Amino acid sequence: MILNLYQEEDVKYLAERVFFKSIDLVGGLEKLAEYKNLTWLPSLARAAFVIVLKEEYLKTEDEIAKFIGLSRNTVRQILRADPNLAIYKIKHIEELNEEEKKQLKVHTAGGIAKLAYKLVKSGEDSSTLMEYCRAMAENIVKECDTPWSYLVLKNIKGVNYPITSPNEIIQRFEYLTIKGVKATEIIKRLKYPIKNPAELLKEIKDYLASKEVK
Repeated sequence: MILNLYQEEDVKYLAERVFFKSIDLVGGLEKLAEYKNLTWLPSLARAAFVIVLKEEYLKTEDEIAKFIGLSRNTVRQILRADPNLAIYKIKHIEELNEEEKKQLKVHTAGGIAKLAYKLVKSGEDSSTLMEYCRAMAENIVKECDTPWSYLVLKNIKGVNYPITSPNEIIQRFEYLTIKGVKATEIIKRLKYPIKNPAELLKEIKDYLASKEVK
């Protein structure tokens, strides 16, 4: 399978987003540890790559198998996995027998990755990943001359993305003023949906610029 350097980076980036969303769907790392199923992580990662290569680049089973280093049969099982059945099995994992549990890795990982891919493409990135991005952005703006950015990031801790309306966050900014403007007034006038913390900061910055607020 031929992918140029930029495509490979795009595949990796999207597969990582799907992987993080998959972890959310199975209950997070704490839930995986509780079920003693941290061995699922490689399966979820491989399934994320399989789904991205199939859905985004329309690659064949043979091409995907060669790219990832899986057998064609494994790739086929991932692609044929049922997302609804996967979610059901995750919720009822304690009721499965040992043989059924052995089959969870490939089938269930494929189903979870399929659902995660659809959610990511619709703008619903992993809350774990978004919180990490928020924390990283917070650390960066601490070093910059943008104190309002730091305060915004502190106030959105724990917010679920995408933010589809100002009502979802406006109460968090009730007592905050940004460059002399009430934050609640700014929040009402942003463009929604907002997909991540960086986009929220950009929307606020663009609004301030449009009003020529220095």
